[in-house]
Amino acid sequence: MRFVIVTGMSGAGKSTALKMLEDMGYFCVDNLPISLAEKFAQLILDGVEGRIRKAAMGIDVRSGQALEDLQNVLEHMSIIGIEYEILFLDARDDVLVKRYKETRRAHPLANGGRIDVGIKKERERLEFLKKQADYILDTSQLLTRELKIELDKIFVYNQEFNSLIITVLSFGFKYGIPSDADLVFDVRFLPNPYYMDDLRPKTGLDQEVRDYVMGFDNTRIFLEKLQDMINFLIPNYINEGKNQLVIAVGCTGGKHRSVTLAEELYRCLKKGEGYGLSLEHRDIEKDMYRKKG
Repeated sequence: MRFVIVTGMSGAGKSTALKMLEDMGYFCVDNLPISLAEKFAQLILDGVEGRIRKAAMGIDVRSGQALEDLQNVLEHMSIIGIEYEILFLDARDDVLVKRYKETRRAHPLANGGRIDVGIKKERERLEFLKKQADYILDTSQLLTRELKIELDKIFVYNQEFNSLIITVLSFGFKYGIPSDADLVFDVRFLPNPYYMDDLRPKTGLDQEVRDYVMGFDNTRIFLEKLQDMINFLIPNYINEGKNQLVIAVGCTGGKHRSVTLAEELYRCLKKGEGYGLSLEHRDIEKDMYRKKG
């Protein structure tokens, strides 16, 4: 039997994760009273020879004060031999606030007040679960399909899991450095395709721009040194328990050089294992140039 407790911050994707687990063949229940958690797990365990061999249970702050009893419940489950795994879904505070505003939902702990106050209270209440979590997924930069890929790795292919999610992000300095960037690399030292009339309206996603940017020795040397440094840092970040790494590559407008280098770095990192990976071009559509006629 495989029994998974799915928990985490409200708005971080717990309901979505449960639906994905259900599609993977897990029997899923959400917001079950804490007092019934052990009984539910025991029923699944007793019926291991039956049809249910995988189950997941969603738990969050909607359990109210009973959430405080969960620690004792988990300890007793371990004592009597019920094995479980904890999947914790997390996201940055600013991302959670944005998601709440977009959906116009009220935070369960905000009591009609500010969302960020509710988020702070929720983090405090869930801290003990995050510390015990077997898997922590930060969904701040993850698309739904990328979350599915990460869950497949853990619960379908049983790959060794490290909680680090790497986001390679291109941006334009004229629009500001990304506030969540951990590592920032400035590629404005490279020749700018903007000054080539035939390349100006294109982006780093176009082959012509890529060929131009990658055609310089300095570009290839930079990429080689950057890849070498990132490959050195990744295992050290994993060992330190870091779960989110944003690598930002910037040029002037975020349309040509940074996009090309971000695409190349992403392609190189895809060959590695032990971490999740996503790619984002923040400013690629902010400047819509036309050819001079």
